[in-house]
Amino acid sequence: MRISIVHNVKNMTATIHKIGIIMNGVTGRMGTNQHLLRSIAAIIKQGGVMISASEFIMPDPVLVGRDAVKLEKLAHLSGVSRYTTDLDSVMNDPYFQIYFDSQTTGRRADGVRQAVKAGKHVYCEKPVAVTTKVALELYKLCKNAGVKNGVVQDKLWLPGLLKLQRLIQQDFFGDILSVRGEFGYWVFEGHTIAAQRPSWNYRKEDDGGIIVDMLCHWRYVLDHIFGKVKAVSCLGKTHIPERVDEQGKRYKCTADDAAYATFELENGIIAQFNSSWTVRVRRDDLLTLQVDGTKGSAVAGLRECYTQQYGNTPKPTWNPDIAQPIDFFAGWSKVPEQEFFDNAFKVQWELFLKHVVKDTPFPWDLREGAKGVQLAEKGLESWEKRCWVPIPEL
Repeated sequence: MRISIVHNVKNMTATIHKIGIIMNGVTGRMGTNQHLLRSIAAIIKQGGVMISASEFIMPDPVLVGRDAVKLEKLAHLSGVSRYTTDLDSVMNDPYFQIYFDSQTTGRRADGVRQAVKAGKHVYCEKPVAVTTKVALELYKLCKNAGVKNGVVQDKLWLPGLLKLQRLIQQDFFGDILSVRGEFGYWVFEGHTIAAQRPSWNYRKEDDGGIIVDMLCHWRYVLDHIFGKVKAVSCLGKTHIPERVDEQGKRYKCTADDAAYATFELENGIIAQFNSSWTVRVRRDDLLTLQVDGTKGSAVAGLRECYTQQYGNTPKPTWNPDIAQPIDFFAGWSKVPEQEFFDNAFKVQWELFLKHVVKDTPFPWDLREGAKGVQLAEKGLESWEKRCWVPIPEL
């Protein structure tokens, strides 16, 4: 049940579509910061999602979790008045039309199944499930039930990647030859300095691992910006054997903390991504993508993007006996800020709310989420078999 309220503001009639959202699992790091504070709370603060000068969508969330103390603190921090540890009660309330899930991966499928059964539209974090089979099952459940569904694919709206997409649209690169991605940073082990990621990330039995986490991201980045993934060759590694958990207890790391992957795209582009929680950063950002083409190249981070055209490309020669005479950074130009870029998570939230209320297109459904799970599975298979693995159509 969606409530549409008509307001008269200075002789102008404004329609506000108020829509209840169940936010399950938002006490976690990503759920709190990106989805609640920087997305839903920010949308409420700005006056809703504007459809036109006289029509808005206003989210009305309830926070759901297992720890009432954490929920109370988060409600106070975000300004959201409602919270509960009783998921069933809000699932059975017709006021709440959307179910959002940012729980740990292993709990997500049960939450989505319950939401579909209750007739809720579904929006969730990735990975959407622990296996491709289950991820596809969730998509089909949503489709058969006629509920709208979506998966978070936030990196598509990062300013740096949006600038790359603009360059592709302008044919800046000519024929794209390759994409090189470097992602990661040093996650402290917890022995002397507290870790900045949750301990379950490093336990396979809790669905942890960087291959499962990051190959889901690289799938949608590659598919939507550069070309469909045709095959993968991936090597994983658990570099740090022991870490310290949130209670100060030592535990054995059973999941991979680094992944070295090569992807072949259907259009012939080769993409290489190193993903690591055991790397110290000496590059422009935590994520950098270098795209090389026949006409030019670009390097993008989370926000910035630098380009080098064919005519500005230096001509180095190999001579290790002298200091390098070329300043390779000097030949790159920063792409100027030509438009406003909002928070990537918030942008996709607004698109999903428009999809639910106004039926606008939203191609990032749970089938797209299943593709990410599939690539992670194939990456793990490649690591186990030490071979290239093809990616079949879903």
